[in-house]
Amino acid sequence: MATTKKKSEFAKQPTIDKTILIIGYVILGAFLVAIIFPVIYIILASFIDPITLQNKGLTFDFSKWTLTAYERVMSNSQIWTGFRNALIYSILSTIIAGVVTLLAAYPMSRPDFRGRGFFNVIFVITMFFGGGLIPTYLLIVNTIGWKNNPLAILIPGAFSVWNMIIARTYYQGIPRDLQEAADIDGATEMDYFFKILLPVCTPIIATISMWNFVGMWNSYFDAMIYLDDARLQPLQLVLRSILIQNQPEPGMVSDMQSTAARAQLAELLKYATIIISSLPLMIMYPFFQKYFDSGIMAGAVKG
Repeated sequence: MATTKKKSEFAKQPTIDKTILIIGYVILGAFLVAIIFPVIYIILASFIDPITLQNKGLTFDFSKWTLTAYERVMSNSQIWTGFRNALIYSILSTIIAGVVTLLAAYPMSRPDFRGRGFFNVIFVITMFFGGGLIPTYLLIVNTIGWKNNPLAILIPGAFSVWNMIIARTYYQGIPRDLQEAADIDGATEMDYFFKILLPVCTPIIATISMWNFVGMWNSYFDAMIYLDDARLQPLQLVLRSILIQNQPEPGMVSDMQSTAARAQLAELLKYATIIISSLPLMIMYPFFQKYFDSGIMAGAVKG
């Protein structure tokens, strides 16, 4: 008795859908190649002797490989100070921003909240218009007095309207029956929010937390403006300073050998510092991926 082959899901699709899927796969493949190849190049280049890299490019001759860049970077005490500061700032920023965003999104998701339309307009306006760098600097430094204070990089950016909208939309997708059941059981608004609502919002909480952590980890501009004390500077600002310090100085132009050596070392350090600063995020992302996909889709589509 002949067995019939089951058609795949792709084979069942109409021709137009197959064409669209193929085009989509080609575009995604091109994006993947555009992302993967630079990452592979940076990883390999961080181990290769700078002279070999400059003359021959990438090579798998391990005799030409070196750990000089990583030894130079890891032996710098400022790196460890910056790493510690960046980790502390990222964790604190994630907690503060998460609390503020989730608390702000809850009343905005309630249809019985008076003034919701007014506050929604105010929030949206801040997405398109800001006070500007100079007024913000004068406010934080002169008025509040947060120069060389980590609060200057933690508090002003704690609230994100975009994250609030995503969280609000996610709240609106939760059945109202859940709150009605809580009201029947005599639960207060605080009981409902903290004991019932938040436990079912794990995907959106994880998504917002990841955005906040990555944003603060990669941030350097605010720290460059408000934190002059090297003991308070985060990793990204420390790495930026190291790269600048390893560029040829104007007074060494006549010393060609020293200038070339410093330029080669700076090139090698550039790749090593990229790997070091990106490593924590690459380690963290797989643990958040399952929440990230469901959280961002539900928060963007529902409601």
